[in-house]
Amino acid sequence: MPQTPSATDRALRIREVKAFPISFPIAPENSVALGMGRAVKKDAVVVKVTTESGLVGWGEAHHGKAHTAVAQLINTTLRQLVVGMDASDVVGVWDRIYWKQLASHGVGAGCAMAMSGIDLALWDIRGKAVGWPLYKLLGGSARPVPAYAGGVSLGFQDPSALIDEARPHVEAGYKAVKLRVGDTPARDLQRVKAVREALGDDIAILVDANTGYDVNDARQVMPGFDALGVGWLEEPFAAHDIRSYKLARGFGRVPLAAGENHFTRFEFNRVIEDGDITILQPDLSKAGGVTEMLRIAAMASAYKLPINPHTCMTGINMAASIHFLASIDNGGYFEGDVSKNNLYRDQLVSTPFEVDADGNVRPLEAPGIGVEVDERFLAAYPPIEGPGYI
Repeated sequence: MPQTPSATDRALRIREVKAFPISFPIAPENSVALGMGRAVKKDAVVVKVTTESGLVGWGEAHHGKAHTAVAQLINTTLRQLVVGMDASDVVGVWDRIYWKQLASHGVGAGCAMAMSGIDLALWDIRGKAVGWPLYKLLGGSARPVPAYAGGVSLGFQDPSALIDEARPHVEAGYKAVKLRVGDTPARDLQRVKAVREALGDDIAILVDANTGYDVNDARQVMPGFDALGVGWLEEPFAAHDIRSYKLARGFGRVPLAAGENHFTRFEFNRVIEDGDITILQPDLSKAGGVTEMLRIAAMASAYKLPINPHTCMTGINMAASIHFLASIDNGGYFEGDVSKNNLYRDQLVSTPFEVDADGNVRPLEAPGIGVEVDERFLAAYPPIEGPGYI
């Protein structure tokens, strides 16, 4: 005879899924120029999942430079697939979306980002249901996680201004900073050299080209990055430009990093087997959520490769990333968002992280992901259409 669902099972049944696309303009004085262009607004997609008992989980789906489209996918197709399922069945929900939406159309970026937001919200519910912080639910501990000063910051500017921006982050405790490159090889090397001389050899310098290089650019800069002790060169090329990564691997000793624009374990399997990218940077809000990131991390662990997650726009992702890093055996840096006036970090949620004097962060202790979301913010910042970088 079929079993009647228990009261607990019914209480965790998914009643509603709702995605909120939001935006705010960036003031000119806070705008940062990167390899992608100059940032003019910040977009985000916040996901709310509610169970039959009223338990609420929050997640973030990466906006994908098309935040209203990603939110629409969640609010229509994916919502219909998962409403009525058990919120604690994260593997079952993931598999249902995969087989009904993703598997037959390749690793579609839009679906991967959308399902990531749902998955994060379900893990938030799981933690709240049992009263545990996410790191404990994942088998981790409240151990310190090293952080670097990153986010949309430290961009293309005069070296003296770049030093002035970087120095307060070091004084705040950060032992590593990430500089934006992808301008020109000469100017990039000039900026990195100036920051190295100003901050000294004890501070780790990482660089991110935001896909702004071609093979010849990488050939010019990588020996210089070696000499300056750069820890990694992130995304010199587009994620699908496999041949360029293979060529650039031989241009210097600095490791190549990528992963924020690779989706699910199926794409990371190719990256790992190729062996050219050795710093893996999947994003919880892009690669498939916590459920899939655990699989990616385990696969990378077998190859002794570190996971240094890319962080997203809001404090939801930031807090979840720290929980995740505190729960895997091959965790690397947390990307500390030091963007100026990021309302998604400072106003949408309660404080997602704090950096201590040793440059470390620790996971939050509240149940689930651990941040409180101000729903009034979602109504106050409706989506702004158009490109975020010009």
